[in-house]
Amino acid sequence: MPSKRVNEKDIVVSGAVPARHKPAITKRVNRTAPVAAAEAPVTQPVPSGLLQEKGLSQEQVASLAYSYWVARGYQGGSPEQDWLRAERELLAAAAIA
Repeated sequence: MPSKRVNEKDIVVSGAVPARHKPAITKRVNRTAPVAAAEAPVTQPVPSGLLQEKGLSQEQVASLAYSYWVARGYQGGSPEQDWLRAERELLAAAAIA
């Protein structure tokens, strides 16, 4: 029995071919971390002679600055800002006493 040859022209596609859907792609957006309202702008450091005049040591400043970092949950912030804040607060407390 002879085999029937099929020509490409003889092939008929029934119905419409469904459109190909592209996957939903979200655009990447660069987002910066929000600045905490409690963070003060960086100011000038206090002269070390002023700390010694008031009877304060760098260890006291370092301890207070470390406590600020701990209070934030060991995340974020700036060590310099913590140090300057600690200096200002210790000097303010020494001025009152």
